[in-house]
Amino acid sequence: MRVRNQHPLITTIKEKCRACYTCVRECPAKAIRISSGQAEVLVERCIGCGNCFRVCSQNAKQVYGSIHEVRALLGSGRPVSAMLAPSFPAAFGDIDYRRLAGMVRALGFATVHEVGFGADLVADRYGKLMADHPGRRYIATTCPALVAFVEYFHPTLVDRLAPVVSPMLAEARALRRLYGPDRQLVFIGPCIAKKAEADPDRPDEINGVLTFIELQEMISDAGIGPETVSESDFDEPRAHLGALFPISRGILQAAGISEDLMAGEVVAADGRANFVEAVKELESGALDARMLEVLCCSGCIMGPGIQNDLPLFRRRSLVSRYVRARSVSGDHENARQWVEKFNDLDLSRRFSSRENLMELPAEVDIVATLHRMGKFLPTDELNCGACGYETCRDHAEAIVMGLAESEMCLPYTIEQLRKTLTELDHSRQELAGVQAALIQSEKLASMGQLSAAIAHEINNPLGVVLMYTHMLHDECPPDSEMREDLKTIAEQTDRCKKIVAGLLNFARQNKVMHQPVDINDLARRCLKTMPPPEGISVSFEPGINDPVAEIDADQMTQVLVNLIDNAYEAMSGSGGGRLNVATSGDAEKVCFIVSDTGIGILPENHVRIFDPFFTTKQVGKGTGLGLAVSYGIIKMHRGDIQMNSNADPAAGPTGTTFTIILPRMAVRG
Repeated sequence: MRVRNQHPLITTIKEKCRACYTCVRECPAKAIRISSGQAEVLVERCIGCGNCFRVCSQNAKQVYGSIHEVRALLGSGRPVSAMLAPSFPAAFGDIDYRRLAGMVRALGFATVHEVGFGADLVADRYGKLMADHPGRRYIATTCPALVAFVEYFHPTLVDRLAPVVSPMLAEARALRRLYGPDRQLVFIGPCIAKKAEADPDRPDEINGVLTFIELQEMISDAGIGPETVSESDFDEPRAHLGALFPISRGILQAAGISEDLMAGEVVAADGRANFVEAVKELESGALDARMLEVLCCSGCIMGPGIQNDLPLFRRRSLVSRYVRARSVSGDHENARQWVEKFNDLDLSRRFSSRENLMELPAEVDIVATLHRMGKFLPTDELNCGACGYETCRDHAEAIVMGLAESEMCLPYTIEQLRKTLTELDHSRQELAGVQAALIQSEKLASMGQLSAAIAHEINNPLGVVLMYTHMLHDECPPDSEMREDLKTIAEQTDRCKKIVAGLLNFARQNKVMHQPVDINDLARRCLKTMPPPEGISVSFEPGINDPVAEIDADQMTQVLVNLIDNAYEAMSGSGGGRLNVATSGDAEKVCFIVSDTGIGILPENHVRIFDPFFTTKQVGKGTGLGLAVSYGIIKMHRGDIQMNSNADPAAGPTGTTFTIILPRMAVRG
């Protein structure tokens, strides 16, 4: 039965995958590809060790289920034998083995056997193999995940694989001799890789494979418990020391092979990191041993097909206790006799290279990938392991090979998030500015409509009042007391007309007449027409090499004159000061900067300076429309005006600076 040819052994439930990359870190075959943040198991590289399934805290890994296949076998009417892996005491530590055998029989199995006997047969063959070929060096082949690892990724070591079947296949061959070739066989154990294990010359030796987790599910679904069945022993042949196989180095004890640390002829290794390192060292020649006994798990008692919380040494103790109990009962002598009966049983198998090595990327691509993640120097390569790879370079190689993504790098992702937050904050500030400008524009538009309506209604009556006032003034005798009163009425009426004119100018939707203008000459003319009051000095700093821009000269003159007049007003009450007008710009924009050393603008007034009719000047000194009109002109130019002011002498020199920013070329449409 070769599940691998039809179904992947392990798949990812995408809805549960949280991109923690634990499976990447724990996969010795690097058979995990990250795509769009999701972990995908690569069928062509998966060796079935089950590490990804075992370590996934989100239960996002799913093992191919065989329950439906086994139920079909049990319902076929043909006798089916169950073969329990010798690690069953670690999986069912709270159940006596006799009760467990009875529970398995209750599911419909005709016979229940210990694969530990198959392990006894394999151990016997290993002892003979080592004795008959003293010059050969072997890798034990009891672990199917290890065999796949060598065939896929270390094909030069295939000829080192001991040509002996695993205990599962040895048990199957023994049972077929006992019951005939038509007997249906189901292996039950802790290993996911068993679902894909098969001798290429005999692909149908096993008819079904269950994990202990699946066996528990079938027992639970059937309502079977220890108290519902009668005790029964395993069917013969029963196990001897082969029951120690699931414990690391158990094969050596069962085969009578000594791990002599001084001789160094036998080396045992287990666990994800240790088994990979042992194979690499053997291939490089650094490890010189006659027998390398390797298990991908920390012994089969820690296989992913076992579901309980018992720690490693508690599981070891359960297996050892079971073996001791059977030894005391005298079953072991009977087991040795059975081994002799199968002395001529063919337990050989062949292995072949199924090379699946990926071509390493070019150095230039690796370096480019590292640079893209901000790793330019060796000190930038933190090798933190958060991505699931041991080094930043390993991660970069995986990215080039399409197995990983840059976002898996935690420092890189944090830096990208920081940049994104900075950009978002900048965008937020720009949006806030646009929103404020929109509010100001809506405010000005509303005030403009109101101002236009009021101005038109008031302007004519004011003209009549002014005309009759002048007529009465001219008719009054020179010494009349009314003459001064009429003069006052005429002055205030003239002031009202100026205010009304300002309202009309504010409300009028003037079009911008764009023409090439030298902004340096424009600033000089404005300063020339606005001589400073006594005590105030003026300077001009042209700071642009190409001063020509497409603007409306008359409207911008109005803006500059207004700003200069406001600056004079702010400095006149402080005993003098200095006005500086400057220009600057680049290929895209031009700027006017008007700075004074006046009294400054109070912070609470900063947001109101462009509001119509808002003024800090004394009554009769201003209408509060100058800056509002200037703001409208600048916005019609598709420009911007910014203000920076300090009114607190304790915080530094007082004064105000207005910066006008205009597009160099006219913005059409």
